[in-house]
Amino acid sequence: MPLRNRMTPLGEPIAVEARGLVYANRGNIHDARKRIRRPYGVKRWIACQLSFRGWHRERLMQPGRFTELFFLDEATAIAAGHRPCRLCRYADYEAFVDAWTAIHPRAATNADAIDEVLHRERWDATDRRQRHHEAPLRELPDGTFVLGEHDAPWLVMGSRLLRWTPAGYTDRIPRRPRVTVTVITPPSLVKILATERTPLVPFLHPSALDD
Repeated sequence: MPLRNRMTPLGEPIAVEARGLVYANRGNIHDARKRIRRPYGVKRWIACQLSFRGWHRERLMQPGRFTELFFLDEATAIAAGHRPCRLCRYADYEAFVDAWTAIHPRAATNADAIDEVLHRERWDATDRRQRHHEAPLRELPDGTFVLGEHDAPWLVMGSRLLRWTPAGYTDRIPRRPRVTVTVITPPSLVKILATERTPLVPFLHPSALDD
């Protein structure tokens, strides 16, 4: 039976066979029976490469260790509030910090300061749930996630919205420019998506490019 450590754009863990293309963690959030018990253990939510320097990954969800999480692609991880890992994605992290500095010119740009801002944007401490915001659909860059009918996550991609599923992107609907939508992706990360990047991890699952 698959572990419940595949993450949705809403930051929710689900149990499916496919692990996705991006490896991530947010500290220790599982118990001794490999059940996820809390939404996060630390404020440093990172997105990593599936493999790095040939390091061998031990048995997943070991007691007392960080919880290994998997996202369909980086757009999904970004929607959930994760940023590039400084260790295994150093070039991506440095590009991220450069973009962050342009977005927040007067703010500190060390990892702790960035993570503090991201945590306020992605997590509602009062209601203990993911935080969302409203924005005109026409202003959102490709890679942003929005809520559709029945609170389903949809990916903004060109002139269309693509429905997210654990196995990839499926339904396509036209992007209506004159509407305001509920945005899943945190505000600062929406601005990061508007910058030019070629990340070391797959930004989009191949199904996003299927017609």
